[in-house]
Order: sequence, then structure tokens, then C-alpha cells
Amino acid sequence: MARRRKHRTHLKGGVASNPGSAEGVPKSFVIKHGQVGSSLTQLVRDVRKVMEPNTASRLRERARNKLRDFLTMAPALGVTHLLAFTLTDVAPSMRIVRLSAGPTLSFRVERYSLMKDLINSSRRARSMSTVEYLSPPLLVLASFPPPSPTTPPHLTLMMKTFQSMFPPLSPQTLSLSSARRVVLIHYNAERGTVDFRHYLITVKPYGVSKRIRRILEGAAAKSSSHSHSHTGTLDLGNEKDVADFLLRKKGEPGPSSDGYESAASSASSAAGDDADAVSLADDYVGRNNKKGQKRAVKLDEIGPRMELRLIKVVEGVPGKEGGVLYHEFVKKSKAEIKAQKAEHAAKEKLRQQRREEQERNVQRKKAELEAKKKGKKAGEEGDDEEGSEGEEGTDQDEDEEMRSAPEDDYSDEEGDDGEGAWDDDEMISEDEGSEGEESGSESEDEVPRPPPKKLKTKSKR
Repeated sequence: MARRRKHRTHLKGGVASNPGSAEGVPKSFVIKHGQVGSSLTQLVRDVRKVMEPNTASRLRERARNKLRDFLTMAPALGVTHLLAFTLTDVAPSMRIVRLSAGPTLSFRVERYSLMKDLINSSRRARSMSTVEYLSPPLLVLASFPPPSPTTPPHLTLMMKTFQSMFPPLSPQTLSLSSARRVVLIHYNAERGTVDFRHYLITVKPYGVSKRIRRILEGAAAKSSSHSHSHTGTLDLGNEKDVADFLLRKKGEPGPSSDGYESAASSASSAAGDDADAVSLADDYVGRNNKKGQKRAVKLDEIGPRMELRLIKVVEGVPGKEGGVLYHEFVKKSKAEIKAQKAEHAAKEKLRQQRREEQERNVQRKKAELEAKKKGKKAGEEGDDEEGSEGEEGTDQDEDEEMRSAPEDDYSDEEGDDGEGAWDDDEMISEDEGSEGEESGSESEDEVPRPPPKKLKTKSKR
């Protein structure tokens, strides 16, 4: 029986929904290198989830792998960005490398929180599924100064670097149901840091209180969370009347004397003002989220959370670094910058000369090897021709000897007949005739033979 072949049916959302859209989409590697702890390792896994689906989520780093190995392998796989985390003596560090020509931005991770820390600290735990990670997140850049001649160039470069890490947003072709997550990059001008946040988009019914919304949503909201043992049935055992559950705020008396509040006040306090409500342009994920209905949009932070400080911006990639474009702590004069540029130009020129010399050496060695092979083949062919010519010469000599031998015998006999005729008185004895016949037969049988070949035997050692 033939083996059944498995076919991959669960593809990532961006490629499965639109295969042609994968071209030109930025892809990333998120790695760690060096000796790092368990917390930083978990941070690398969380950042990979943020960058999904256009990242290597199952990439495994080995102890012998170096940063140069990933830089060499990334362009062949179409990777455009490399995020490398490492642990220094001061604080964790993150480098964003734009492949394959740079630049390289080095950040210091001032503070960070993992996904599990945010979920454990939230009042309402939410179970995350893999559906939210099938589409890339939406990028929001906040509080960055607009590009202008007075804007520091490193801020503009940092903003464009974060912008190029995520796919561009196209409102004409974007499906509303694919907008599931948001990544917020906020620049804090007072501290000079960048806040990294990751949110999940949720849609709630608008114009109803929280208790009525629980009734409308039904058991789906309860059964989605596997961490609690609640069922889909509401617990009204401690309430005297259903109005206590629907109209009263927990822990606060109502505006009337009987302790109840109106439905309008409860709905306004729960749903907020009209600025939070939007009309859905298309069907969205969730129950009763149809096109044209009014819904309240909410962002739930799912992590990770990082506070980054830009330390250095360098031209090129690690191992082939160029001039320093920006440094947080080291400031250089124009003369020092000019000397540094000249030094980098000299290093690049020397590197280019060495590369050209290596290429010439490789070509020379290849030519020598080919010439040696051709000479060896010509020598073998010459030996074969000489051996064949020698064998042909010996064969021709043997043929000439064989042909000349009977002619000499015939000439002797003819000479004897010319000198004198047979004498009738002469008697030829039978013994002499037999001896002559035997000698003639022996002369004809004596043909030169080649020497016997020696048998080659393998000696066992």
C-alpha cells in the first residue's frame, strides 16, 4: 500500500488569501545571540509573534551560530530586516539591521514587560488564538516630529526604519476583517525614548450597558476564556430582582430613593460618548458585527511592552560597518568626522583591493589546474599511441619474416634443379627423406612468440 502524502492546508493568512501580495512585503528575522537569560529569550519569542506572519516564527539559534551566519543567509530568503537581541553589562540591547546595505540602529532596552506579565496583571484575562496572527498588524506612529530642515536627521531615519518593518497600509484593498492588531510606536520627547506597544482590536455593541451586553453576547464570551470555570448561564442568585442586575451599578446606589438608576444613565456610563462609536464599513469578526451597524472600538494591550532608547546609528551592516551617523553620548567635530570618513574610505578601498586579489588568485589556480589536467591527458594519449605503434611494427616484421622464409626455400630448390638434373642412379633413402620432412616441419613450427605477461597478485599486509 502506498504511503499517503500530506498536503499543507493551513497557510498563513497573507499568502493564503492573496498569493501575489507576498511580493514586496518586508520580512524579518528576530534572533538572540550571546549569553542571554530566560526572560530575554521569552521577549524574543513575543516579538516574533508581533512580527507575524512575515517572520521566521520557528527559527532556532544554536550556540555556534554567529551574527554573520544570519546576515549571509537572510538575503537568499528575501529577509529585509534583522532584529538582534543581546545582553550587555548595562542593559539588554536591540539592533535593527536593514538588509542588505544598512543602516544599523542600536537601541538600549530600558524597560520591558512580557506578554504573560500583561495578561496576568489584567483584570479580564483573554485567551489568544492563532487567528489573530494570520494577518500583519497595523502600524501607528505617534508624536514623531514631521520631517523638516530643523528636525534631527536621526529621528526621521528612526521613524522610516520602523515604518519599513511592516507592510504598507492600502485602504482600497484592505479587508476590514484582517485588521486584528495594532502596533504603536510612540516617541517621548521629554525622555528621548520610544515606547513600543502591541494591542488587539475588539468591537463592542454601542449604546448598552455592560450587563445588557453580557446578555446579548451570550455564552460565547464566557466559553472563549478557558482559564475560568464559568458557564454560559448568568448567576443571579444574589439578586432579589432582575432589575438589580440590569439597572444598578455595583457598589453604588442609584439616583432615586429606592437605590435604582435609569437605563439611560447606565448606558451612557458604560458606552461612553458618540466619539467612540463607528459605523462598520464591512462585516467584522464577532457576533452580530454586520456592515453598517454602530459599534464601539476598543484596544486591549496584549504585549510585549518595551521602552527603547536610540544609542547609535551606523552605516552598513555588522562586520561591514561604515561611518557613525549618530551617537547618543559621543559628539565629534567636523574635522573628526572628516578624518573618520577618510579612514573608512581607505578601509573600503583596501577591502576592495583584497577582494580583487583573491578573485585573481582563484582564477589563476583554476587555470593552472585545468592546464595540469590537459597535460596529463595528452601524456596518457601519447603513451597509448607509442604502444600501439610498437605493436604494429613487431607484427609487420613477423609477417615479412614469414613471407621471406618460403621464398628462400623455393630459390634453393630451383638452383639445385638448374645445376643438374636428377640422376637415375642416385638412390634416396627413406631415412633421409623422413629426416628432411621432420626438419621442414620443425622450421615451419618455429614462430617467434611474445613473452608471457606476469600476473599481478595483491599482497595482503
